[in-house]
Amino acid sequence: MNWINDLLWGEGIGHSILLLSFVIAAGIQLGKIKVFGVSLGITLVLFVGIILGHFGFTINHNVIHFFKEFGLILFVYSVGMQVGPGFFSSFKQGGITLNMLACGIVFLGVLTAVILHYATGIPMPTMVGILSGAVTNTPGLGAAQQAFSDMHGVSDNTIALGYAVAYPLGVIGIILSIILIKYIFRVSFDKENEQLNSEDSSHTNEAKPISLIVKNPAIFNKTVAELSNLLEHRDFVISRVWRDSNKQIEIASANTVLQENDKVFVITTETDAETIKTFIGEEIDMERKQWIRMESQFINRRILITKPELNGKRLGQLKLRKLYGINITRINRAGVDLVAKPGLTLQVGDRVNVVGTETAVSNVEKVLGNSMKRLNEPNLITIFVGIALGIVLGSIPISFPGIPQPVKLGLAGGPLVVAILISRFGYHYKLITYTTQSANLMLREIGITLFLACVGISAGDGFVDTIVNNGGFAWIGYGFIITFVPLMIIGCIGRYFCKVNYFTLMGLIAGSTTDPPALAYSNATAGNDAPSVGYATVYPLTMFLRVLTAQLLILFFA
Repeated sequence: MNWINDLLWGEGIGHSILLLSFVIAAGIQLGKIKVFGVSLGITLVLFVGIILGHFGFTINHNVIHFFKEFGLILFVYSVGMQVGPGFFSSFKQGGITLNMLACGIVFLGVLTAVILHYATGIPMPTMVGILSGAVTNTPGLGAAQQAFSDMHGVSDNTIALGYAVAYPLGVIGIILSIILIKYIFRVSFDKENEQLNSEDSSHTNEAKPISLIVKNPAIFNKTVAELSNLLEHRDFVISRVWRDSNKQIEIASANTVLQENDKVFVITTETDAETIKTFIGEEIDMERKQWIRMESQFINRRILITKPELNGKRLGQLKLRKLYGINITRINRAGVDLVAKPGLTLQVGDRVNVVGTETAVSNVEKVLGNSMKRLNEPNLITIFVGIALGIVLGSIPISFPGIPQPVKLGLAGGPLVVAILISRFGYHYKLITYTTQSANLMLREIGITLFLACVGISAGDGFVDTIVNNGGFAWIGYGFIITFVPLMIIGCIGRYFCKVNYFTLMGLIAGSTTDPPALAYSNATAGNDAPSVGYATVYPLTMFLRVLTAQLLILFFA
């Protein structure tokens, strides 16, 4: 029976994988249990690991260190790939206000942690763990542990212990602040919905179809190309033309001549729609389905770009309209319809809206790929090139005056920064960054569960002693202060001074703490997608700042 003893209590590879598998599976299953409609999700993996670690289950130090760091790298890299495309655009339009408020929540939380550090005498590594748990931010925990290990050559288990004891009340504190702001400002959901319905600013860059009749004498007998030159700073595509002379419809090309009373089907943006209407003529009540019914000789099909060689090319370079007599009106990217301008850069995974004859569209389909099987294949080269570059970047020491120890982005910050940059700009260098949502989620969940299981097993030995004899109960209170105070201050500022819609504010609060349970609660309460939009707007910058500030607190104060 020695083999059973070795499998359960030994230090071999089989023992390590068996223990990690049990911790992860049990933690995920327990995380599905809801209390008052709220669950802790995969964070229960950490607590299962702590329990087993408390009862003496261990893993070889080198093995558990590898699994922990590799899991962290996979997690932060997949998060960076997810948020990267929207990271820079989140600063545009109303996103600036939301991101500034989110930054306020992050920095107020850091300031509160520093004040509590001096007031209570709790070591800064422990306080950073409490801070990460209070704002439910696991990458911050990983970054703090990595920074401490780089500085001292050993790990500090109190970082994970502080995280573990602060996390549960952190989730409750976030949801409680959302509820209190509602009652303080006597929010009416009906009024908030009316305000959302009247706001169109979030859709100003999305493609909008309109039907017009040519009435402006200035463009009579002018070609579509000449019209495009006259309106070169406006985003629009003329897709189809209904001839008043012969009552026939045709695909618009650069050489199509516009005549009086011709009807045109135009794809433009909310911002440019009024200008296009004024310049061409008048808008007519003619729905898209009427154009489809009138154009029986044409078909309208969405084609996936799946050929790697097209990644990073401009639409105009393909000369599809000239070669095949088709028209491309819209390109759907990440759920958003974009106007198909010739200068638009294509990416693998884009869905191109093509109008033309059956034969022509079939030929274009061969050019673009349209292979779902190819799209589902993971692009592992980009992933591992990105991870390698992230580790190199994270290992570069950066010296600042007054700091004895050089600052590093570390194994958490480096891959996160590189993933954001590659997912946003990689196509310029022929890197295929497209990953299916399911593949990205799988990579992320494997990474975070490995990390949490390893952290829990490592910290389990001293957990009960910390809670009972070393002030662990006080840590819970300090964590709640770090959670609650910044959220209430910035939440009230955002509502009273910035007039942020309450539903959007719910998403802002959940996103600034990177807390999925709070987002789930917000979505269920609001009954619309405004909390998700607010969450997505502030999540990328907040995640980056949480990782960075956790490391800086360790480097400055530890």
